[in-house]
Amino acid sequence: MTDAPDPAAPTRPEAASDARLTVLIAADTFPPDVNGAANFAERLAVGLADRGHDVHVLAPAATRRHGTFLEQHAGTTLTVHRLYSTRWPLHDWLRFATPWRAQRNAERVIEQVKPDVVHIQSHIVIGRAVVRVANRLGIRAVATNHFMPENLLEHTGLPQGLRATAVALAWKDASSTFRRVEAITTPTQAAADFLEQAVDVHGVLAVSCGIDAADYTARTDRPAENRIVFVGRVTAEKQIDVLLRAVTQLDPALGATLTIVGGGDLMKQLQQLTVELGLSDRVTFAGYLSDHDLRQTLTDATVFAMPSIAELQSIASLEAMASGLPIVVADAMALPHLVTEGVNGHLFRPGDSRDLAAKLTRVLTLPDDDYLAMRRASLRVIQGHDIQRTLSVFEGLYRGQPVAPTTEVDPA
Repeated sequence: MTDAPDPAAPTRPEAASDARLTVLIAADTFPPDVNGAANFAERLAVGLADRGHDVHVLAPAATRRHGTFLEQHAGTTLTVHRLYSTRWPLHDWLRFATPWRAQRNAERVIEQVKPDVVHIQSHIVIGRAVVRVANRLGIRAVATNHFMPENLLEHTGLPQGLRATAVALAWKDASSTFRRVEAITTPTQAAADFLEQAVDVHGVLAVSCGIDAADYTARTDRPAENRIVFVGRVTAEKQIDVLLRAVTQLDPALGATLTIVGGGDLMKQLQQLTVELGLSDRVTFAGYLSDHDLRQTLTDATVFAMPSIAELQSIASLEAMASGLPIVVADAMALPHLVTEGVNGHLFRPGDSRDLAAKLTRVLTLPDDDYLAMRRASLRVIQGHDIQRTLSVFEGLYRGQPVAPTTEVDPA
């Protein structure tokens, strides 16, 4: 990988007025998949298309039906090239493109689309193949890393003793692809620092995945009830069991309830744990919600909790802050990047349900003025994660122009 441009160089907000680009976004997961990487790839594709670019997406087929389709995403029509895929047997929905066909398929699509730039969203099957074809044809390649080995290990069936070796091999594999691209981004500076060490590259740019904060509504008052909310996949790395155990340690006088939004392979086990902990009347498993219902749930909540230990940014946490919520999150990976302690929320020791309960209690027992100040601080932080800033940065990267990392707003 070539060194990144000077981080002090100005961004190019006028880039949207430059010549139209043909962009191929290569994603190993894409809606209808529900996860952070898929959601970002969709927002990126839609945002670029809305700016007038010719956007194509290369992704696994969500069913056995594969080919090129015009698909509606967030009200925008995208050209999506769906590759033949196979369901991963140890996961409840994940499908992957056939590895031995990937490079041939990537070459076919790239020769058809003739992109000015390819932008891969992971180094895995499709991303690896696309970069190799782009290198051979002299097409600019940009990469964004959403990958953390911990997000996949639970679905490999590997025994615990082999997982450290698997992680090392995964990062070695990532390095072989990331060294072939002109620019690498990842959602936060913490994630960028981590990636530089993990794959021995330099100049990784921190570019927020971004959200459209205008889509979310923040209350100006304090909710009458103490409602805790979690949004995300119901899987092991999210450590939802820690959150459930924390709820058992809250003072019953607070009347706090917990809503878990999302689905995943641990749903039944966690529902059973909820019964065993005596929380059936205080915990709701809402499953997947429509965008409208999700936003309403966030608006009506009191505090957001994210116990995960493997977040490269946490879009769910950004959505919570855009809804004016204080956040209580694990002091792990990129989550500390979202919190100024005691200003817009709190960090807790990863895996420590007692500390999580204590930090939730601090928020739930704040005097009204202090609680509302914490809500306003979250709204200030989210200004640094506007999707339009993110799109402008990527337009600059696609053209080889100097860009700067997206920056955060001091919540104080």
